[in-house]
Amino acid sequence: MTLAPYVRIVARGKGRARPLTEVEAEQAMGIILSGDAAPEALGALLMILRLRGETDSEIAGFTAALRTSSLNMPRADLDWPCYAAGRTRGAPLFLLSAKLVAQAGYKVALHGWNSHQGTAADPRTALSTLGLEGGGLSYYPLETLSLPAFNVLRLRDTFGLRSCINTVLRMWNPSGARASVQGVFHPSYRGLQSRAAALLGDQNLTIIKGGGGEFERHPAKDTAIFGLRQGVELNEMIPADIATTRRLHEPEQPIQLAALWNEPEDNNFAKATVIGTAALALWTLDAAPTIEQASELASNLWKTRHQDKRRAG
Repeated sequence: MTLAPYVRIVARGKGRARPLTEVEAEQAMGIILSGDAAPEALGALLMILRLRGETDSEIAGFTAALRTSSLNMPRADLDWPCYAAGRTRGAPLFLLSAKLVAQAGYKVALHGWNSHQGTAADPRTALSTLGLEGGGLSYYPLETLSLPAFNVLRLRDTFGLRSCINTVLRMWNPSGARASVQGVFHPSYRGLQSRAAALLGDQNLTIIKGGGGEFERHPAKDTAIFGLRQGVELNEMIPADIATTRRLHEPEQPIQLAALWNEPEDNNFAKATVIGTAALALWTLDAAPTIEQASELASNLWKTRHQDKRRAG
């Protein structure tokens, strides 16, 4: 098998090139994941799509191929991809949000790989240091889940640019969870991922522009919500939770994740970030019918986070 026919489709020239259909995109990604693609053809295809911009059908087809190739995993309730690669990331507060969701009785599957980040921003370091895994929360490294996909992602170091694999990995949902949350860095991808998910038949999905590209809500800003609810596309705006002016991650005001989780640290902004992010995840799971009620649930989960009993989801 070769990628040449698919490169030809997208690169014939002005007036002759066209996007890949969903079926063609699935076939092309299948070749890539099998390891049969010539590196020159792989680079050509990814960078042409990068320059032109991927379509809904292309992203859906690529994602379908990755889902088909996935290893069997325990089925989760909530899929939570974490693939941010920015140097401006601070402490991964979203991990504490995911833990609250798990403590509400849901199985949460985190998966990812994060490059160009300091130790304080690394999810794997935080998970290990705080002992957050277990009790419904699991983390799966990309290089273990799919080495071929990991190798494609690492081509960013060769190209100097992201490619469609960054989007596809966020949409992957390798555990087949019934609901998913996704963060993006570039706002235009919210609609792209939502529409592609609809083509795949996904039902419950929440997408926001999050901190550094992670699913992490800024509590002091209005938040645009995209995604799907029972298969119907979302496009809503929710107001800020608190009144303050600051960036989500201030280098001059680092947040100590362990102190925030284990001690009564007086950091209202960080707590609002954790609770607000958890609320959106709980709402995605239909744990509460409205975001306001989900916020109340998340707040109560925060207050009782050190109790041993795990609730029934």
